[in-house]
Amino acid sequence: MQPRHQPIARDAMAYVLAGGRGSRLGELTDKRAKPAVHFGGKARIIDFALSNALNSGIRRIGVATQYKAHSLIRHLQRGWNFLRPERNESFDILPASQRVSESQWYEGTADAVFQNIDIIEGYAPEYMVLLAGDHVYKMDYELMLQQHVDTGADVTVGCLEVPRMEARGFGVMHVDERDVITDFVEKPSNPPGIPGQPDLALASMGIYVFRTKFLIEELRRDADNPASKRDFGGDIIPYIVKHGKAVAHRFSSSCVRAESEPVPYWRDVGTIDAYWQANIDLTEVVPSLDLFDRNWPLWTYSEVTPPAKFVHNEDGRRGSATSSLVAGGCIVSGSSLHRSLLFSGVRTHSFSSVTDSVIMPGCEIGRGARLHKCVLDSDVIIPPGLIVGEDAEEDARRFRRTESGVCLITQYMIGRLAH
Repeated sequence: MQPRHQPIARDAMAYVLAGGRGSRLGELTDKRAKPAVHFGGKARIIDFALSNALNSGIRRIGVATQYKAHSLIRHLQRGWNFLRPERNESFDILPASQRVSESQWYEGTADAVFQNIDIIEGYAPEYMVLLAGDHVYKMDYELMLQQHVDTGADVTVGCLEVPRMEARGFGVMHVDERDVITDFVEKPSNPPGIPGQPDLALASMGIYVFRTKFLIEELRRDADNPASKRDFGGDIIPYIVKHGKAVAHRFSSSCVRAESEPVPYWRDVGTIDAYWQANIDLTEVVPSLDLFDRNWPLWTYSEVTPPAKFVHNEDGRRGSATSSLVAGGCIVSGSSLHRSLLFSGVRTHSFSSVTDSVIMPGCEIGRGARLHKCVLDSDVIIPPGLIVGEDAEEDARRFRRTESGVCLITQYMIGRLAH
């Protein structure tokens, strides 16, 4: 085989599928798509897939949007407009815009690529890396591209190694000893194990690598099939498994880990509980996900804010935070935070307390309020004296409360309290 003179990523385009609603996140996705949901104090969920592409050396990126895309598009325009055409870089936002037919939105994940074939062909990348825009993880796609070339696969599918019975909610790969996929099963009740590791199964991450020419042929073939649902997991991948060569790529072989990260980290933060937990996990002394890793930075829109400020120093009225992340522009005034995450521009007033909570940008916590185990949507104004997290029945009546006791609060819910 000829030695490589440059990374394969230089000849690749990353295409992020970011149209999903994420309805299990409840009211958090009433006005934004799941990839646009805030995460980690500064970022949005989509920034993980985009940062992985950039850090892997990919300089051509497209993002297909659909559901309630305004806040996502605004974030992408603000935070990802630094890629320059004169350096052979590109960044395209690709909303469903009836480019193929006047009645047609993106019908499925495959259709979201098919409708933009002309744009892809205009850049002429040799490889395509297709990504879901709604997962939290760090991964070097160059290693997956290398495996794709070395194995001669028609498609390489990114896979998680998970305990076998936990794979029932995923698309699962049945593989042989060389990780060639012999069958693809969607959400099986009895998932197939991995050869030599019968207690584990390979679950699809929604990450696919193709040669561009082959991908376009497959998309056109699929578009001509009236029975297809135009979906990669449901149509394209199963067809290639039967008629071509599909190979699994294990996340453990390309995940990026800082010294402090002992195990591969991947999260689908698709439920309120999972979203809350992944954010709160970041407050640990040594978190499972290291946002401080300068070797693999999380790129995002860097808002210009003043430093966080903590004021008052009297007994019972002391601006303090323990085991917490506090973004710029926050003022913690005579109030206490513990094991909480505050996004930019949050104000907490005197005698209030916030514990085990995720507070999105622009929120205000009124004087004497007590919040425990809450997720606050953007720009929520908590009235003085409000108590959440101490009376389960009262919480469930006023807010969206999960079985594990997390309360999601929106400004609409606060508005109803006055009536």
